[in-house]
Amino acid sequence: MTDQILVLPGDGIGPEIVAQAVSILECVSQQMQLGLEMNTALIGGAAIDSTGVPLPNDTLAQAKTADAILLGAVGGPKWDNLEMARRPEQGLLGLRSNLGLFGNLRPAILYPQLAAASSLKSEVVAGLNILIVRELTGGIYFGQPRGIRTLDNGERQGYNTYIYSEAEIRRIARVAFEAAQRRGGQLCSVDKANVLEVTVLWREVIQSMAADYPEVELSHMYVDNAAMQLIRAPKQFDVIVTGNMFGDILSDAAAMLTGSIGMLPSASLNEHGQGMYEPCHGSAPDIAGQDLANPLATILSVAMLLRYSLGHVGAADAIEHAVNTVLDQDFRTADILSDGTIQVGTKAMGYAVLEALRQR
Repeated sequence: MTDQILVLPGDGIGPEIVAQAVSILECVSQQMQLGLEMNTALIGGAAIDSTGVPLPNDTLAQAKTADAILLGAVGGPKWDNLEMARRPEQGLLGLRSNLGLFGNLRPAILYPQLAAASSLKSEVVAGLNILIVRELTGGIYFGQPRGIRTLDNGERQGYNTYIYSEAEIRRIARVAFEAAQRRGGQLCSVDKANVLEVTVLWREVIQSMAADYPEVELSHMYVDNAAMQLIRAPKQFDVIVTGNMFGDILSDAAAMLTGSIGMLPSASLNEHGQGMYEPCHGSAPDIAGQDLANPLATILSVAMLLRYSLGHVGAADAIEHAVNTVLDQDFRTADILSDGTIQVGTKAMGYAVLEALRQR
């Protein structure tokens, strides 16, 4: 049976980096006779410009039937003045909620070749390998009620609701416990249980599940301390599980430990293994169209796509090996450039990975 992949280039640098990733997918599909089929659709600002909405019905329909989705990035200043419900980011949130993509996996791995690119001392980050498991369809980003209202005194007030049910917490905790089983056996749950009742429940539910995973060492940490510890001693962490908002912030902080957010892939999975794969970075409109963007996070997202949703582990390994080969050859985009390395653009970096893949 042919695997169907929906490609959503999106906005800003999205089309540039996705083009490189699609070339990698086409190459590995031909090499290993995977028979992958790809279709392209609109999302975000590009969809707004064409159809008036950030998530057209046709895109959502294709997403529901696809085996996996590859996304570039959405958003940009061009659409910042639109009302919240029509902004490009609503296309991304709409996909997550409609497909039930509750489990976000964000690995933060420091490739040894990039130790000099990290903003921290090499001895602090050398060998770094963290997995952040972020709940993606609940919490304050989706909670109701929400909005901006006018009080009796005429002053405007914004409000959002931070809410999680026991079932939502158990579902994401199970993903994190199982990931820790496959890795180093350590799971840190991050919350703010000293202030927020919703995270008191979060901690209680996750603690109640620990007995089902006796081989996993569970710890708890407040989010402010976790942010500090990520910078102070990041290698103490193996797997981190947390809610939507905290995970959004901590995963971006972890990205800088690796040298650049341009190196970080991500996977968002539902209960059936269907996933949406995207780089952790945004649309970077300031460098769009200039052949400057780092495509490696998107290429590594393709490896995750093949591994987690399609089960082509050998193909995923081959892509990750090709990325390592290119880094060994000292090719670097501007965001990971260091002394003695060779600066290349988006297309040249993608081509280098493609050549490494062909010559494996």
